[in-house]
Amino acid sequence: MSGGGSLVQRTAARLAAGPAHTHELARDVLGLSGHPGAAARAVLTMLGADRRFEVDGDGLWRMADPARAPGPPLAELAFAVVDVETMGGSFKQGHQILEIAVIEVSRGSVVDEWSTLVNPGRPVPSFVQGLTGIHSDMVFDAPTFEHVAEEVHDRLEGRVFVAHNAAFDWQFVSTELALSMGRVPDVRRLCTVRLVRSLLPRLRRRNLDAVSAHYGISIHERHRTYGDALAIARVLVRLIDEATVQGVADWDGLLDRLARPRRRGRRAAARATSALAVQQELLGGMEPG
Repeated sequence: MSGGGSLVQRTAARLAAGPAHTHELARDVLGLSGHPGAAARAVLTMLGADRRFEVDGDGLWRMADPARAPGPPLAELAFAVVDVETMGGSFKQGHQILEIAVIEVSRGSVVDEWSTLVNPGRPVPSFVQGLTGIHSDMVFDAPTFEHVAEEVHDRLEGRVFVAHNAAFDWQFVSTELALSMGRVPDVRRLCTVRLVRSLLPRLRRRNLDAVSAHYGISIHERHRTYGDALAIARVLVRLIDEATVQGVADWDGLLDRLARPRRRGRRAAARATSALAVQQELLGGMEPG
């Protein structure tokens, strides 16, 4: 099968005409015509983690929900990677953003970057100074959030909001935008901590230092927003690659993956491994028609 789009998109188009056998998908979508077992494993890797596709005991694949057509590949989405430094407490307690950075990622690369200090209107607490290195005299002449709100809004709009512990950063950014502008961009949100938990379950520590070290990524000026956001952006690129390898093709597929309950204990892991082995053996034993 020729044509553009991701492999998963092309598979969905093929299955729109009706169910197809594993070796047909391997031949028509992946262009594989060799050993049937290897071809079957390739199809299983591509589709097995995607709940929009299902396979029966005869090796016939179909769309589980034809209305949920695959979207663009994850790598083609535009991401706004955000990090904020705050006055140390919750927004409800009167703590505000002290510094913000937004790094734009598209097609696997950093394509734009922006950061600024923000004047919180009061002295920076000593423990925040010790953690971030940001002192009160550094933010005295900095703009208030109200003066950078339009810039922040424009850099988020139309992109996926990404942060390491996204709920925290989004609460501050969205609240500040609502107070300053009376509106908040309607954006999809993605937490890299959740991504790590789902895609790298054996990584025991998931803070930014641990995940960056896992990928060999250095952090320039830890606990400053530009350095942290740039590290998160580089981690995101690696996680998108990881998701693709694990059969996650697009945004809906990623949401399905993140919504799955985590399996706990050796017995559950053994059941999952056994089921996968049985399916691979079944598919691998099929002869091409």
